[in-house]
Amino acid sequence: MPEALPSGQQILELMRGFQPACVIGAAAELDVWGMLGEQSLSAEEAARKLDADLRAATMLLDAVAALGLLVKEEGRYRVPAELRPLLTHGAPGTVLPMVLHSMNILRNWSQLAWITKAGFPGPNTASIRGFEADRAAFIAAMHTASTPWADELVAKLGPPQFRHLLDVGGASGTWTMAFLRAAPDAKATIFDLPDAVEQARERLAKSEFAARVSLVKGDFYADELPAGADYAWVSAICHQHAREHNRALFAKVFRALAPGGRIAVRDIVMESDRTWPRDGALFAINMLANTATGGTFTLDEYAEDLQAAGFAEPQLLVPHEGMNAVVGARKP
Repeated sequence: MPEALPSGQQILELMRGFQPACVIGAAAELDVWGMLGEQSLSAEEAARKLDADLRAATMLLDAVAALGLLVKEEGRYRVPAELRPLLTHGAPGTVLPMVLHSMNILRNWSQLAWITKAGFPGPNTASIRGFEADRAAFIAAMHTASTPWADELVAKLGPPQFRHLLDVGGASGTWTMAFLRAAPDAKATIFDLPDAVEQARERLAKSEFAARVSLVKGDFYADELPAGADYAWVSAICHQHAREHNRALFAKVFRALAPGGRIAVRDIVMESDRTWPRDGALFAINMLANTATGGTFTLDEYAEDLQAAGFAEPQLLVPHEGMNAVVGARKP
């Protein structure tokens, strides 16, 4: 509960929050920063490169500059050198995939009243970049979101006590690499859909971990998981589906793990009244707007679902108000 109730003016300020997001997102979808690169272009030149209407492109570029993400000097626009690594595709510290993913989910947020009436989201619509590019942005966005926290969170889990990690839905390998950095003698298996596995293959090929990681393509809701690991990492998956789906997934993890193996589930963990943490309550809306059955869950719910799958001793290993809470359990 906030310390003080918001004023009318503060409520309106909250409502205006969508405006900068839409400006930044549109610029990302049009690849404004990539188009400019190291150049300085006039509005006319930029509009031609974007294949966009001159009036509209000028307004968008001016708004991006007003937000501090471009510099406008003597009628020409350029990208500040300090921002290029953040807003360039493929740069190590880029935030562009998460910006693009945020725009993809924003479309359904705008229909929240209708979704609340119906109980399910509307049809999935592609951005100007197309469905394939949107899916690639989602996978890359998970890397963008996880990279700053991965090593720190793995360290919070304590000294590694596994020989073989199974990274369920491991996407492009961000968490696998963090665990292998902490456990130099361990190996890992990443199990995910084919497009995610290909991103993992590309990222691992540039790292020192390629020889220690097996890549297995599959759908963890349709296929059994590779057997033999003694530690399973289930990261940012459970919120995408209902509890019955999570129980089925936990049961597959249970079957795949060696006896005595452990599961660790990274996700938002809600308090029992579901209004705290605040970001978790808002993230539940994200799941309402963008998935058929997803949501956020309490520690008691995770414990019940893990125990239903056969696991013992469920507990909160790492508390966190966001996505970096971790619930763990053991296979007897």
